[in-house]
Amino acid sequence: MAKFLCFGEIMLRLKAPGAERFFQSPLLEATFGGGEANVAVSLANFGLDAEYVTVLPDNALGDACIRELRRFGVNTSRIVRRPGRMGIYFLEGGANQLPSKVIYDREYSAIALAESGSINWKQCFDGVSWFHISGITPAISRSASELSLESVRAAKEAGCTVSCDLNYRKNLWKYGKSAPSFMGELMPHVDIAIANEEDCQKSLGITVDIDVEKGSLDTKKYEALSGAVLERYPKLKMIAITLRESRSADSNGWAACLNDRKKFTLSKHYDINDIIDRVGGGDAFAAGLIYGLNAYSSGQDALEFAVAASCLKHSITGDFNRVSVKDVETLKGGDASGRVQR
Repeated sequence: MAKFLCFGEIMLRLKAPGAERFFQSPLLEATFGGGEANVAVSLANFGLDAEYVTVLPDNALGDACIRELRRFGVNTSRIVRRPGRMGIYFLEGGANQLPSKVIYDREYSAIALAESGSINWKQCFDGVSWFHISGITPAISRSASELSLESVRAAKEAGCTVSCDLNYRKNLWKYGKSAPSFMGELMPHVDIAIANEEDCQKSLGITVDIDVEKGSLDTKKYEALSGAVLERYPKLKMIAITLRESRSADSNGWAACLNDRKKFTLSKHYDINDIIDRVGGGDAFAAGLIYGLNAYSSGQDALEFAVAASCLKHSITGDFNRVSVKDVETLKGGDASGRVQR
């Protein structure tokens, strides 16, 4: 059975209840979340052999985090415990025309302080066939970027397929290196890229005139954008780009496209209304695409599975996408009725 390994930072997530603003009531909901961990949980929920590696503090918070990952069936045996703190992010859920807000508090976290060589990559990749990383981890600190580059180099040496969700985060690139300069080093080791239009522009410096705020999307421009990324990185096998129409915090249009150098594929479009929680939607898409590329023979089916999985995530609170393959295939097959199942 294939083994899937994800690497990145998992954080304590502190969210204001419902659509409340910070400290509107004296409560914050405490869970865990982070891009690559979200992918690992989804893959485990899909029945795959998923493993997650990170660096966590050796304290009760780190212990609780590991227990939570294990609860979903994620293998945590390679997680490293080091000095430092657990990163935190605060979330204020948006509603209607009021956008959601994220505040990061992750400086001096255990993974941000971890030095090159802190993780034994040779051991980590024993038996692993697929490795997933994102552009978030190298944005945390210079040493985390060095760990990230180590990881993809070791993954390729081990013969793994490498997927990377570009995940540009403007509030994190503060230690002196820009996203395009680092990603230019990372991308030659990547087989499958996952992104949105901002990721391509801000992480890779590849620009196509796309107005994401006008309400509707010109898919021809996404075909040009994906083609430009593939042209710049000749070792890249394919790129998937999510297409989000943000009509309000509660109502989004959702679709995606896939360019595998042979064909440009567009998914079906979903109208998502009364959104419960869109955080982690991109990670749900990444996990769905990884599953789909391993479970189906066509890129179209893989893309449709990924879009359906991420569509469902918008109805689930928390970072983790708590859905099964059957849930996703039901929606993928056309049943979007939401009828009670008895």
